[in-house]
Amino acid sequence: MRRGTFRDETVDYAAVGATHAPDLMQYPPERSVPAENSWRLGSGEDRFRTAGEALLSWTAQRAAGLRIEDVHPAAGPAYSGVSFDAEGKPIAPSTREVEQRFDAEGMPFAGPGMTLRLQGRVAGMRADAELRVISVTEEPRRIGFVLGTVGGSVVSGEELFEIEWREDNDEVWFTVRAFDAPNALIYRVIRALVKRRRKELFARYLRAISPLYATPL
Repeated sequence: MRRGTFRDETVDYAAVGATHAPDLMQYPPERSVPAENSWRLGSGEDRFRTAGEALLSWTAQRAAGLRIEDVHPAAGPAYSGVSFDAEGKPIAPSTREVEQRFDAEGMPFAGPGMTLRLQGRVAGMRADAELRVISVTEEPRRIGFVLGTVGGSVVSGEELFEIEWREDNDEVWFTVRAFDAPNALIYRVIRALVKRRRKELFARYLRAISPLYATPL
């Protein structure tokens, strides 16, 4: 089991880790628009492992038409150990060396403290942003990570991507949870565009991880 967290004041929002909070949809960070959706990917350990590997190797972003550039793993030891409890409250992590993994193209897997730049367009508008990997979770039945904005985006906030292999029914689910606070003037004036952008992103992530489009929750 590995869980890692990197908490740094360079992100451009205050509520670091809020996507872990179970009441995010009822009590989002100030000025932000929350969003959450889950999709069933199938069942069994093989589906869980395959989806988790795809997630940590940036398949959701790259297959969604977003380019990943300027990837910089965190310098020094990575944070590891439990980072959030069952209620979404942060727990001080320990530190240890964690081996960096790479995909077949040499792209490093998501790791706590990593920074990167995303470029592309969503709903007809740019989706450029500098991001930081806030946390990474690798557990026997849960794999995922959280991305937080550092700057240069039309919105500021956080995205959580998680693959869960449920013990009660053997099903595998893909969940994306996020909150976005508008930065660009058009998003501040027309807040419906924030939801439109998020809806399009969710659809792209689902296509990337599950081409068969499993039934939404």
